[in-house]
Amino acid sequence: MKKYLRIFTMLAATGMLAGIFVYVFVINKSHPDYAAARADYALNAGEIFEAYRSDQAAASSLYDGKIVELTGQLTAIENADNEAYLCFVLDEGLFGPEGVRLHLLKSENNKVSTLQQGEWVRIKGYVTGYNETDVLLEHGSLVQ
Repeated sequence: MKKYLRIFTMLAATGMLAGIFVYVFVINKSHPDYAAARADYALNAGEIFEAYRSDQAAASSLYDGKIVELTGQLTAIENADNEAYLCFVLDEGLFGPEGVRLHLLKSENNKVSTLQQGEWVRIKGYVTGYNETDVLLEHGSLVQ
């Protein structure tokens, strides 16, 4: 019986150490500050959209997972459940408008009220990909 108790104690200690390791190095890991991060690329919203539309594989290898700074004419501002999205409509496709869609950081939501449709803006965001209609950016912020 002592042998089983010793084995159980060692397994419990190993499990606790593994749990602490996961918490410290995985769960509690600090997230990047996207608003302060430097952009890897600076281009026009139309340029990145055309790059994805003409050769998605090449554009994905170049832009996915990178922070880009885009300049473009704001077409739509969408608010839903305390989330703000900025849209640059660049074409009318079979299923509706196509272009670039940016999800803003929560800290940037208060700046949306100062923006108007048709205004030229510079934004920065983390490119997550292309869904056959829109180039998607997350963790977005307005560049002043």
